[in-house]
Amino acid sequence: MGVKRIITFPLPEKPDIQTLMSISPRFLQELRDRLTLSDVIGKRIKLTRAGREYKGCCPFHREKTPSFYVNDEKQFFHCFGCGAHGDALGFVTRHDNLSFVEGVEALAAQAGMQVPKSSPQDIEYAKKEKGLHALCEDTAKWFESQLHDPKNREVLTYVTGRGVGAEIIDSFRLGYAPSDDQALRKFLLAQGYNDKQMIEAGVMKESTRGGDPYAFFRDRVIFPVTDARGRVVAFGGRVLPEHMRPPSRSDFTPPKYINSADTPLFHKGRTLYAGQHARLAAKDHKIVVVEGYMDVIACQQAGFRGAVAPLGTALTEDQILLLWKMIPHDSKEPVLCFDGDEAGYRAAVRAADRILPLLKPSHSVRFAFLPEGDDPDTYIRENGQGAFAQLLDRGLPLVEFLWTHNVAGGNFATPELRAGLSAKLEEASAKIPDKNLQYYYRQIFREKLNGLFGLNWQNKKKNTAPQNVVTLPPVGRQKMESTLPQLMMLVLVNHPDLYAYVHEDLHRVDMRNQDLQTLQEALIETLENQLDEETTEEGGSLDRGRLLSHMTALGLADICDRLIKNERLYVHAGFARPEVDPQTALEGWKSLVRQWDKSRFASDLQEARLALASAMTAENENRVLALKQMQMEHVEDRDD
Repeated sequence: MGVKRIITFPLPEKPDIQTLMSISPRFLQELRDRLTLSDVIGKRIKLTRAGREYKGCCPFHREKTPSFYVNDEKQFFHCFGCGAHGDALGFVTRHDNLSFVEGVEALAAQAGMQVPKSSPQDIEYAKKEKGLHALCEDTAKWFESQLHDPKNREVLTYVTGRGVGAEIIDSFRLGYAPSDDQALRKFLLAQGYNDKQMIEAGVMKESTRGGDPYAFFRDRVIFPVTDARGRVVAFGGRVLPEHMRPPSRSDFTPPKYINSADTPLFHKGRTLYAGQHARLAAKDHKIVVVEGYMDVIACQQAGFRGAVAPLGTALTEDQILLLWKMIPHDSKEPVLCFDGDEAGYRAAVRAADRILPLLKPSHSVRFAFLPEGDDPDTYIRENGQGAFAQLLDRGLPLVEFLWTHNVAGGNFATPELRAGLSAKLEEASAKIPDKNLQYYYRQIFREKLNGLFGLNWQNKKKNTAPQNVVTLPPVGRQKMESTLPQLMMLVLVNHPDLYAYVHEDLHRVDMRNQDLQTLQEALIETLENQLDEETTEEGGSLDRGRLLSHMTALGLADICDRLIKNERLYVHAGFARPEVDPQTALEGWKSLVRQWDKSRFASDLQEARLALASAMTAENENRVLALKQMQMEHVEDRDD
């Protein structure tokens, strides 16, 4: 049997030198990165999923059994029948019978890019690209060697002390930039590079005083950043703790993280940290967007291999497209994981606004929020990987996030206010380019508006579809003690008719805040009177509107407003929303009480253990045993 010949399609014709100069390697690589190969080929032939690849009948020779495969990760197609092999440009030029330039123009139009004209800058870039890649690679190796140098053992101990194992250190090529601002320059000069190249690669900065260039990264743990092909193109640096840095000569406090500026090799808005790792893991792991380098490392260490992070900027349109591209499944829904504070919530709103014009069928995102004060690193260490997995699983679909954002804590008592809400939702839907998908968003928003405005409170339970409710994720004791009382008050203000079922719980919760305590006492007094009488003086039950009016009369309007208009609280506990049916709100309340009791028992048990550690007496030992027994019995009772 003869050797099968591989046919490649790089160029259908030999373009002139001017054409080659005008279309630089940089542009062609960006074009490939922006497109998904299976999308390009799938518009021309029928493809079906085959594991991590796609397969179909080869268009370049006659066959009935598919032997033509497309690999999005490696950006090439291959036919095992005729040996045809190439990338997106090779396929389009051959299949559509196009010239090189025509093929580039066709793909650029699909990617929304403008084909560049010939310029001296493109020609110069083609010459120096290889040198800059080599410089970045040598720099990364040097940083790695510094981290493992015995004289920098304290830095390596600091990294491993953060829970980062040797496998992750090696896999992510973590390094160290020493305080000497000339050490790296001396090394690179010895390798044959010049100052201009170092400055252009972003590892050196020009001196403003006429001296030698100096290192951009100093006294920092280094995180190399790679492109889609795994080549080092930039770096991020985390500052060392103050006791590990040389004494400062001024009051200047260095930023916690710094990142390479944009260079000929690197555009921070088009790159995701750990994108290469996540792409390889995307078949079996969720793609999760977190805030920074150490968050990604913490996720990787805990088994969340699909974690990535933007590089010091808000999530961009190009990064959103990259997220979808790296997911090999038909349904592409990465999870955007934000901090639970106001800044995190604002970032989520900005991301949602940028995503809407990019939406298409089977392409969306989900929103997950950490408890305030936590990042993935601290959350996983305090609560475990199981709790973090549950937090991600509870992430809000985009449509639910948009609804929650627009209605949380709002006042829709008048036709004008209701029309305003409807207009906002219509405006959001109109941003979606796919008309079919736009229709479904409008339909869901209409159904929700009908549920919010078209039904009486008492009838919601039997007439509305189940709410997509987000429960509060487990949090640390200090955060729980400050957050849970707010949520309890929020549930009760929005659902006062629940008081008959929750009054015993409410009496024993310590608000730990003067305003909340004042509101708690007022609610108890008002609602206790409600329990004693079948109706209020007005002749009807004390619903949300009447309760708020009563609280306003008592001078508590500001406290109530701060609760019901705090969008972050609704993100953590969707069951507290006023439009949620009473049974769901009651179940949410019970979950809050369970977490409160768990925290209280844990706090008491911790104090007892500390007392036992300081004094090994029978009394202290019995107290620990009794509390552990009470904790188990309480959990069993709650489960029953």
